[in-house]
Amino acid sequence: MARNSAVRHYPGFLSATLACLFILYAPLVVVMGYSFNASQSITVWGGFSLRWYHEVFVGTESAKFKSAAWNSVTIATAAAILSTSIATAAALGMVRGGWFRGKALSFALLTMPIMVPEIVTAVATLIFFSAIGLVLGYGSILIAHVVFCIPFAFLPIAARLQGIEPHYEEAAQDLYADRGQIFRHVLLPLMMPGVLAGFLLAFIISLDDFIITNFIKGSGVETLPTAIFGAVKQGIKPNIMALSTLLLLVSSLFVSVSYMVGSLGNRGGRSRSGKRGS
Repeated sequence: MARNSAVRHYPGFLSATLACLFILYAPLVVVMGYSFNASQSITVWGGFSLRWYHEVFVGTESAKFKSAAWNSVTIATAAAILSTSIATAAALGMVRGGWFRGKALSFALLTMPIMVPEIVTAVATLIFFSAIGLVLGYGSILIAHVVFCIPFAFLPIAARLQGIEPHYEEAAQDLYADRGQIFRHVLLPLMMPGVLAGFLLAFIISLDDFIITNFIKGSGVETLPTAIFGAVKQGIKPNIMALSTLLLLVSSLFVSVSYMVGSLGNRGGRSRSGKRGS
C-alpha cells in the first residue's frame, strides 16, 4: 500500500493552518462583533444592538456613504462589463487563436497586473494620467479599474475555454455555420460559466479596490473604500464597523457565487467529456 502523502498529515500542518486562519479572520470577527455593540465605545461591550446599521442608512453621514456606495457600484458594474468583454476577446485569441509570435509575452502582459504590487500600479497610473493631461475623477477611476480588472476576468474565462474541446465548433462548421454563428450559438453558451465567474470577480475587485482608487480619484469623488478610510482618519466609530461589515458580506457573497459558478461550469465540462469517452 502506498504511503499516505496528503499534506494534512505533515507534522505541524494543522497548527500552522489554524494560526494563519486566526491571524487572517480574527480581526474581521472582532469588527463584525462590535458592529452590533450598543455602546459607542469600540472596546467596551454594551449589549446587542442594530443602532449602528441604522446610523449607516439614516445618520448624519449617511448621505456621504450613499453617494460613495453609488459611485462604487456604478464604477464596478461598468468596469466589470468592459473588462469581461475585453478578457473574453483576449481569451478567444489566446486559447483558440493558435500559435503566433509573441504569444507567451502576450500572456505575461495580460497577467502581469496580478503580480505587480498594487501601489506600483497606482503610482504608475497616476503618473501616466498626469502626463496625458487626463482630469482625475470618476472617469479616471473607471479607466484604471477596467485595466486592472482585465487579468482577473481573463483567468476564469481562459480556464473555461481551455476545457471546451473543439469538437463542438467543428460540428458547427460541418453544418455550414460561420464564425459569428459558432461563437453566438455554440462557444459563448459553453463559455458562460467562466464569463459569469470572471464578471463577478472583476466586479468585486473593482468594488473593493482602495489603493489605486485613492491615488487617481481626484477631489470631490469618493468610493466606499475611500470614504471609509476618510472616516477612519477622524477616529474609529461603530458605524464604520457596521459599514465595513456590510461591505465584507457583499464581497464574500460575490466571491462565493463566482467560485460556485466556475466550479459548476468545470464539473459540467468534465461530465460531458466523460460521457463522450464512454
